[in-house]
Amino acid sequence: MAANHRINDKIRVPKIRLVGDNVEQGVYNTGDALSMADDMVLDLVEISPNADPPVCKIIDYSKFMYEQRKKQKELAAKAVKVVIKEIRFGPNTSDHDYEFKKKHAIEFLQSGAKVKAFVFFRGRSIVYKDKGEILLLRLAQDLEEYGKVEHMPSMDGKKMNLTIAPKK
Repeated sequence: MAANHRINDKIRVPKIRLVGDNVEQGVYNTGDALSMADDMVLDLVEISPNADPPVCKIIDYSKFMYEQRKKQKELAAKAVKVVIKEIRFGPNTSDHDYEFKKKHAIEFLQSGAKVKAFVFFRGRSIVYKDKGEILLLRLAQDLEEYGKVEHMPSMDGKKMNLTIAPKK
């Protein structure tokens, strides 16, 4: 187990400030604090090494580390995971295909995912940039009640991108 804190004999300062439960709080010699921790069959753990004098606690170190990892896991679980779904169009996408893909975009936005729509230009179709932009702006307008445009249509190589985030 990699120690994130200095514990017991690793604490090399002459005096420490002792805090915590069932101990008399105050400034102690490190040796005295270590013997107190030994008597309680617990560890002396340096909590705040940059304080003057460093702050230490008498606790069960393995239990302390377990609780720290548990807290970090809970925070990671609560973190919002952003899912980005992509929808690809051509510059000459038919109305039926457009409606079909729009329906999927609505489902993605309602499920809480972002939608990245792009028009892919192949070969000479790059001359239809305006058609691609009109298509993406039409999609943005159609999806206005489900999400808000996060990134307006812009060229990126042979692609024209549009990003829409779901409304809360």
